[in-house]
Amino acid sequence: MSEPESGAADAVSTSAYSSPAKSLGDPGITPLSPSHIVKDSDADDAVEQLFLVVVAIDFGTTSSGYAYSFTKEPECIHVMRRWEGGDPGVSNQKTPTTILLTPERKFHSFGYAARDFYHDLDPTESKHWLYFEKFKMKLHTTGNLTMETELTAANGKKVKALEIFAYALQFFKEQALKELSDQGGSDFENTEVRWVITVPAIWKQPAKQFMRQAAYKAGMASPENPEQLIIALEPEAASIYCRKLRLHQMIELSSRAPVNGYSPSDTIGTGFTQAKEHIRRNRQSRTFMVENVIGEIWSELEEGDRYIVVDSGGGTVDMTVHQIRLPEGHLKELYKATGGPYGSLGVDYEFEKLLCKIFGEDFIEQFKIKRPAAWVDLMIAFESRKRAAAPDRTNPLNITLPFSFIDYYKKFRGHSVEHALRKSNVDFVKWSSQGMLRMSPDAMNALFKPTIDQIVQHLSDVFDKPEVTNVKFLFLVGGFAESPLLQQAVQSAFGSRCRVIIPQDVGLTILKGAVLFGLDPAVIKVRRSPLTYGVGVLNRFVEGKHPPEKLLVKDGTRWCTDVFDKFISADQSVALGETVTRSYTPAKPSQLVIVINIYSSEQDNVSFITEAGVKKCGTLRLDLTGTDASVPNRREIKTLMQFGDTEIKAMAIDVATSKSVKVGIDFLNY
Repeated sequence: MSEPESGAADAVSTSAYSSPAKSLGDPGITPLSPSHIVKDSDADDAVEQLFLVVVAIDFGTTSSGYAYSFTKEPECIHVMRRWEGGDPGVSNQKTPTTILLTPERKFHSFGYAARDFYHDLDPTESKHWLYFEKFKMKLHTTGNLTMETELTAANGKKVKALEIFAYALQFFKEQALKELSDQGGSDFENTEVRWVITVPAIWKQPAKQFMRQAAYKAGMASPENPEQLIIALEPEAASIYCRKLRLHQMIELSSRAPVNGYSPSDTIGTGFTQAKEHIRRNRQSRTFMVENVIGEIWSELEEGDRYIVVDSGGGTVDMTVHQIRLPEGHLKELYKATGGPYGSLGVDYEFEKLLCKIFGEDFIEQFKIKRPAAWVDLMIAFESRKRAAAPDRTNPLNITLPFSFIDYYKKFRGHSVEHALRKSNVDFVKWSSQGMLRMSPDAMNALFKPTIDQIVQHLSDVFDKPEVTNVKFLFLVGGFAESPLLQQAVQSAFGSRCRVIIPQDVGLTILKGAVLFGLDPAVIKVRRSPLTYGVGVLNRFVEGKHPPEKLLVKDGTRWCTDVFDKFISADQSVALGETVTRSYTPAKPSQLVIVINIYSSEQDNVSFITEAGVKKCGTLRLDLTGTDASVPNRREIKTLMQFGDTEIKAMAIDVATSKSVKVGIDFLNY
């Protein structure tokens, strides 16, 4: 690399990846040592003065929340204020991911407030209001996501997804700024905050970009100031937090050694009751101290040890395999993040299927549309019972049916709910005279089975990969990890291969890790690319090597078309800040914009962009306006792309003038 370019590349890496924690000696990662206190470049100082606080938002499928930490005291993580209106049987510092718009499509409320208000509306009124829940999955399931993608409200009306996501993020932005202002006694400006938003690691590039666009719309950051917002991957955030755990902050399922002071003879069940008790006592305090040293768990980890983090939430389950690099405790990803839509929503879906089996699909569909608030009520009742399911439970679980369900069913079918249950042949579900569905524990466990089986199967596949040998720990995190049924299944399937560990405040693990990531985004040094990326180019035609149908003769020169020029392969390791460089020349000197199509594939040996499985996934756009056109006829634009971060980034330089060229890399609007 010639001198000026490397200078330019360095400038990018320090400003975009700098971390407010640098001059503090990477507090949470290594004990303060003199060698760390060397001031970095000026770019770093600027960033430090820029952000006083890091606020992370865990935008979940079923529930969401935020936490923050001041860059001056990074070992203190504050979890947001308690939310009003929690549910019975569900203690949580997060709020449901539900949003309500007025009939005029203006934002009304979020979380419990949205749910309760919607629920209290008269049915004649409520059908005009737009209520959304569990909408995050749409970003994962939509194949061709764009800024125009729509979401459907409970009443069947459609609204642009971007608006809903922006409203939700704006709500969190305002809540967090208000809490920070109240706490500091003076108004807190958005410019003083670095925002972190978490997304599943298995999300594709367009979904991450969509989240970023929604955050810009919510006013958290802007295209001119993109580094004010960092996208964090959920299992990575969990991993960063898990490496700081002290032994009293987790529960080891196999309990071969006494953990938390319980002896191995305690069953899993009592371990959990005690842990729950401990959590309840700690609930009052919203501030968590992160130890300044590496957590005790690492006293058992040696250089190069491997562990797997399984993040099981409401919508998706995704897993990463990390290796620790001492002494700094940096992390290296060993196998690309994998997972799928195996979150706890799968259990709700099975419950809905069971209701369809008993009462008829036609009735359930109608009921959801005609009495949407009562349907929400029924699912809340199911949620609290779902949390009571456990492997050793013997007494039945009762689910209250809303009065309007019983009433509407009688109108719809002309006979009673009780009659339907009697003739449905579903043995495990009975009718109790207090107006409840009485489910045997076996019936409830059966609702969990398909989802848990998929998680265990997926984990087995990951364990079979050659890169994933000798895993020492498996951390089970995320809201669904609170389920004793899932805990038992994972422990019995993998307890012999590694130690299965659950952080105590398992639902908040990702949130806290995301704050730590915002304080020091450079902690994960090596990642794996989930896909193969490249562009289509013309190469000189070689007889015998290239297929004849790809031959193109232009001005007497023989070219081979559609050649896949690979930037990076699927599952290839990429270091943070490592760049892939290519040079492009405008076809004619007067050209002001170069647009290059980017293609991706899950395979790593791709020769042509026309092969099966190769998809166009985005564009790279070089804007040559404003650069001096009086330079030589043949201009060369050098493009540097980075694949080692949570998002793909690009920059470009006009080689003749060493000036930077405006570059956009777009996976949404192409």
